[in-house]
Amino acid sequence: MRRPTMTDVAREVGVTAKTVSRVLNDDGPVAVETRERVMEAVRKLGYQPNLMARNMRVGARDAAIGLVIPEMGNPFFGTVAGGVESAVRARGLTLIVGSSDETAGLEQSLIATFLARRVSGLMVVPAAAGDHRHLRSERVAGLPIVFLDRPAVGLTADCVVSANREGSRAGVAHLISHGHRRIGFVADVPATLYTRRERFQGYRDALEEAGLPFDRSLVETGHDMEAAAAATLRLLALADPPTAVFTGNNFASMGAVVALSRAGRKDVALVGFDDLPLAEVLDPPLTVVAQDPAAVGAAAAELVLARLDGDRSRARRATVPTRLIVRGSGELPPPAGPRS
Repeated sequence: MRRPTMTDVAREVGVTAKTVSRVLNDDGPVAVETRERVMEAVRKLGYQPNLMARNMRVGARDAAIGLVIPEMGNPFFGTVAGGVESAVRARGLTLIVGSSDETAGLEQSLIATFLARRVSGLMVVPAAAGDHRHLRSERVAGLPIVFLDRPAVGLTADCVVSANREGSRAGVAHLISHGHRRIGFVADVPATLYTRRERFQGYRDALEEAGLPFDRSLVETGHDMEAAAAATLRLLALADPPTAVFTGNNFASMGAVVALSRAGRKDVALVGFDDLPLAEVLDPPLTVVAQDPAAVGAAAAELVLARLDGDRSRARRATVPTRLIVRGSGELPPPAGPRS
């Protein structure tokens, strides 16, 4: 069924489309009786004004916030989006979400689409290898721009991140405190990714603070669950394998759980960065360094709203704390007896 247009409303009332436009946009004098008849026709026909077209025509901002995330299927980013949406909805704004598929070119295309529809604010979880210098003019012009989870590249702008380095250090130190001296690290790719770098540095920090040597053979990578599972099995196959594993994100944690199950290994301690659904019912239950993605989204939204309210202070960085949740997998002791 065809959607009713402004021309249909004008025909119903017997006036011009320009008159209907004046009524709907409150732009110019219209007789009270004509105004009432136009609004009655709008209700009768179910006409919905094209607000995007109107905003572009008059140079107004859309009552929407654009959010670019790397992956729709990652529950972390879904929860981040939920935190943003709850905060902006309370201010009468609509959240529009697009996925860059962790691709810099697609990220830039999505941003261009959001800018073309004149969103009131822009929020971006940067894709790997992204560059944001192209947004300098928009930021100078006053568009609220906030980066989430990872800071911008080539642009000074507001951002909200988790305490990645501190959380990773705490997770690895927890394994060390339970007697582990060879601890594997299963990381995301690419190695230049901000969160990967920070969490890897936390791993290195914990080893250094405990006086333990860094062994590059204990570091493996895998972007998705299956790749992380294969990475974990490679660690277990080393001549001198780790007695514990620290995983750098939720997909790496899922991969490590799968690998340990396939190998029938319940003697390898495991701590994951990011919590997982059903982590408590695993055997053993999964110890994690939990982020607060909803808080990340809410904090980013508050920055956007503050900018919309006229805050013109310098760019700010907010860091959302992580917390260690002890459940069992990270408390397994290393095997008794001497190691080769």
